[in-house]
Amino acid sequence: MTDREIIERADAAIAEEFELDPGALRPEALFREDLGLDSLDAVDMVVVLEQAFGIKIGKDPAIASIRSVSDMHAFILAKKRGLGTSVS
Repeated sequence: MTDREIIERADAAIAEEFELDPGALRPEALFREDLGLDSLDAVDMVVVLEQAFGIKIGKDPAIASIRSVSDMHAFILAKKRGLGTSVS
């Protein structure tokens, strides 16, 4: 799976879960300010990303630094690289 495919899958999963316009998921979009998601939504986002990629995020401290869509992309791509080919 390419980086582009991973980003597209993450965006699609988040857009579906939170009923967001996929076009709103621009890299610079902030989850709280621009997309209206709150701290409870952040918990749901972890679950959605775990399910979409078959990974365990758990209590990874890096998750707390996700503020924007591009932060989410960087996090997922880093997880993918750390897991090798385990991300499907």
